[in-house]
Amino acid sequence: MAALTLHSTFTATPSLKASNDGGLSFKDTILQGSFRSQDVARIGKSRAAVKGVSCSSASPPPPAWPGRATVEGARKKTWEGAKPISLIGSTGSIGTQTLDIAAEHPEKFKVVALAAGSNITLLAEQIRTFKPSLVAIRNGESADELKSAIKDVQPQPEIVFGDEGIIEVARHPEAVTVVTGIVGCAGLKPTVAAIEAGKDIALANKETLIAGGPYVLPLAQKHGIKILPADSEHSAIFQCIQGLPEGGLRRIILTASGGAFRDWPVEKLKDVRPADALKHPNWSMGKKITVDSATLMNKGLEVIEAHYLFGASYDDIDIVIHPQSIVHSMIETQDSSILAQLGWPDMRLPILYTLSWPERIACSDITWPRLDFVKMGSLTFTAPDRAKYPSMDLSYAAGRAGGTMTGVLSAANEKAVEYFLDERIGYFDIIKVIEKTCDKHRQELVSRPSLEEIVHYDQWARVYAAKIAEASPSAPVTV
Repeated sequence: MAALTLHSTFTATPSLKASNDGGLSFKDTILQGSFRSQDVARIGKSRAAVKGVSCSSASPPPPAWPGRATVEGARKKTWEGAKPISLIGSTGSIGTQTLDIAAEHPEKFKVVALAAGSNITLLAEQIRTFKPSLVAIRNGESADELKSAIKDVQPQPEIVFGDEGIIEVARHPEAVTVVTGIVGCAGLKPTVAAIEAGKDIALANKETLIAGGPYVLPLAQKHGIKILPADSEHSAIFQCIQGLPEGGLRRIILTASGGAFRDWPVEKLKDVRPADALKHPNWSMGKKITVDSATLMNKGLEVIEAHYLFGASYDDIDIVIHPQSIVHSMIETQDSSILAQLGWPDMRLPILYTLSWPERIACSDITWPRLDFVKMGSLTFTAPDRAKYPSMDLSYAAGRAGGTMTGVLSAANEKAVEYFLDERIGYFDIIKVIEKTCDKHRQELVSRPSLEEIVHYDQWARVYAAKIAEASPSAPVTV
């Protein structure tokens, strides 16, 4: 029979302290004026040492789900037949898997609008299959090419383009739920538009909460919409908190595969190339997220996202390495029970649940293989190596700083990964670029930013991170 072996769990988190003037002091976590995650590892703060520390002078925004989810919070059905959905990022990984689900369950889901980037060939195939009434493409110059590719489709969809076109897809009048599969801060404005139009959000865009949480969450509460997590870890947590009593959540435990380098010694990582980082052992994902998995930055960003989604303090969100990727994440309740969601590594399941919640849709055994515990083998859990994954401490520190710092962290990481994939910086330089960018941003951190400030500092972080990368991540930068 399958053996379940728990080696250890990670509990140490970095600490920040509120200064007397209401600002932020990075004492003990960021030493000598720098955003250095390695100093946290050296100090070795425990959860007990930092319990209750508040790092932002502004009150936190309301969580999407305050540690529990009840069926009473679901949208009341206002449509006939299949649920109408809009999809932003239809030709990407999330988008294509969402459309696979819609194709398998046409009686449940109807695609009314699509937004895509530059893959006109695939977009044309999607239009031919799903016949949406509205389609947006990033570049207006591709409109004629798309029209030519779908000239035989009847009825013809309306074609719009640019940022405004994507926003129109997000607030399509028929759509009940909008799937946000677009990558980066480009997904923030369409998500805001969808919320303002009263659409529920199937959230696959991390920046919506990581960068925009302080703005997006109060907006969602104001408009009475639901933000449903479409990534595997947060979907697992969301599934585990169904029916939990108020105050019943004690701790969130995020599982991480460990990425391409989980079995590599730290000293070998200085020589890795992009091709090495892209060899994920369990999941098939885009290049950027696969590199984030190798650095564990994806998990650091998920810690921040979990904080915004479920209202858990950073003291109560842990990361544990789980190589098999069968347990997608866990929660601990106040009475010390552990609840987990398990399944084969398959992104379609969390996407399906965001679309169907609170219902459970029956799926074919052929396309959705059942989990076989005997075939699965043993499940193991180990503490993350902080020397191998310094992004962890960096992410906790940014999360505790709050406000615009988390968006800066994410944007700087995106730019650093881009430079790494282009082989213009080394693997270890990724963290150096992010640290320097976050350190610089401490001077202008905004605790409760507007949408314009969120977008501004996202762009600022990309420019500053690029300057660091081009100058040499180890050299001082003047801007």
